[in-house]
Amino acid sequence: MLKPGLLRFLAGLFFSLVIGWYVFPYALYEKFEQPIQFSHKVHTGETGGLSCTDCHEIKSDGRFSGIPALEKCASCHSSAIGTSSQEKILVDEYVSKNREIPWLIYAKQPQNVYFSHASHVKLAALECTECHGSHGSSDSLRPFQRNRISGYSRDIWGSTMSRINRASWDGAKMDDCENCHDRRHVANTCLKCHK
Repeated sequence: MLKPGLLRFLAGLFFSLVIGWYVFPYALYEKFEQPIQFSHKVHTGETGGLSCTDCHEIKSDGRFSGIPALEKCASCHSSAIGTSSQEKILVDEYVSKNREIPWLIYAKQPQNVYFSHASHVKLAALECTECHGSHGSSDSLRPFQRNRISGYSRDIWGSTMSRINRASWDGAKMDDCENCHDRRHVANTCLKCHK
């Protein structure tokens, strides 16, 4: 039988873990909807037939375009080609007004971090899904969650504070990158990622 002091300690520890891992994130992160909904599935499936690099291209000098500029969307959507309300918003509010879409960036890294898509995609031949999961086949965009203290996306930490049983692509903290480099026998030096 457990002593009352040990039982209180274990109950307190359990309570603290629940608060820290499940309740605290609700206070720490604020949610924002993306300006418009977007279906990767429609654009990359049989209907659209696009690949990730058709919109998120790596330029010849190795720079990554990230979120596509409005001109990329406007090349197909100068007028509505579907009937969705989101496409109407895209055409009426952004394309016809030549106004960039103010996307909220899920994977934006801190300013002191240098990440090269070219070296990971072209040299290491990693698939987009290794870091971004099934986001490229999603039918809608999930809310953006921003840390109230740091201002960074929840995607940097990952979907759970405990980080237990998480997918390999769920998080982009420094130790996630280091672990991936270790698995692939790639050097982990400070100046490789911090410039």
